[in-house]
Amino acid sequence: MASGQRIQARGARQRVAAQRAAARRAQRTRRLLLAGGGILIVMILAIVLVAVRPGQPAAPAAPGTAAQAAEVAAAVAGVPAATFDSVGAGTATGLTATSGQPLLTSGGKPEVVYMGGEYCPFCAAERWALTTALSRFGTFTGLGLIHSSPTDVYASTPTLSFHGSRFTSKYVSFAPVEWFGEASDASTPFGHAYLEQPTAQQAALFSEYAGGSIPFVDIGNQYLIPQAQYLPSALQGMSWSQVAAAMRDPGSPVAKDIDGAANIITAAVCTLTDNQPATACTPAVQSLERTLAR
Repeated sequence: MASGQRIQARGARQRVAAQRAAARRAQRTRRLLLAGGGILIVMILAIVLVAVRPGQPAAPAAPGTAAQAAEVAAAVAGVPAATFDSVGAGTATGLTATSGQPLLTSGGKPEVVYMGGEYCPFCAAERWALTTALSRFGTFTGLGLIHSSPTDVYASTPTLSFHGSRFTSKYVSFAPVEWFGEASDASTPFGHAYLEQPTAQQAALFSEYAGGSIPFVDIGNQYLIPQAQYLPSALQGMSWSQVAAAMRDPGSPVAKDIDGAANIITAAVCTLTDNQPATACTPAVQSLERTLAR
């Protein structure tokens, strides 16, 4: 990787890390409010509501319909190769390579594991990149359209949900775990109600590699995404269809974020599929493969 690329990637990682730290502080504050009681909590809540979010607490945005989801999924899967090639790595951060680990497989194919939560704005960002990257290798059905929590940082980020979805591919397996929903539950590690549960193997991977944060993505146990590859800022205020449309414009901030992250994921998967299929593992993607540290 060239010096300029390393500096750009390091700066992007630092920005993402700073925003994730802010999100963790906000999450700890919410847990403190939920765990406390009495007059002090009432006073704190009153101050927060007046100073930060006057009026009624923001309600979760309505999810998209099945027809909308199918339309957006098709648009995300149809981003032209020329657009991907023009964006390259864009403004996304890279991956972390494991060392000496056996290939993670399922059904004789390399397996990609995703663990996240529907409330999580950083998971919201990463899902766009994962969906468009994996759509170059196979087909999604049953994707949902949701928003991240309206009370977290990057409130109500538009995104897709893997809950209830299915992915089919000749080349790679995908095991998504939408671990947490949006409803609050102070008894869970992330302060939100459980939606799905990981297998013992997935929980072990999370424990070993994730550093206690989501989203977590393991690509064949050879490459890891221990945090979102870009910040959700460019997605704020957009509809799902607007995000999908912006992904087709290589000059847009959305494309530089999402398509860049997707290209990096695609390059990692291509290293595990012997650069098949050629429609995904293009010469531009193969050039990115050489930048993945091993």
